[in-house]
Amino acid sequence: MRAENAAAVVDGNAAAGILSEIFAGDATTMIGVCGGCGSVAPLAEAVVELDDDCAIVRCRGCTHTLVTVIRAPAQMRVVLGTLREVAAPRP
Repeated sequence: MRAENAAAVVDGNAAAGILSEIFAGDATTMIGVCGGCGSVAPLAEAVVELDDDCAIVRCRGCTHTLVTVIRAPAQMRVVLGTLREVAAPRP
């Protein structure tokens, strides 16, 4: 969507509801699209390198890093890699 075609242009708070619809559930059930190879699969099928503070989620098809999740003392960080798109079924 282009800004001139939007029905309204407001700040990011307006997206709270729609973002919570996709990120409130089990993220591993989301269907991810790898920007590296175009593979489409549930995130549960990705390869994860895991330690106490970090999860590196890699595409099973091409091993590109889809997303990295870092557990820091004061916050959780999500670093987007080649994860081009996620889709979650609506309840």
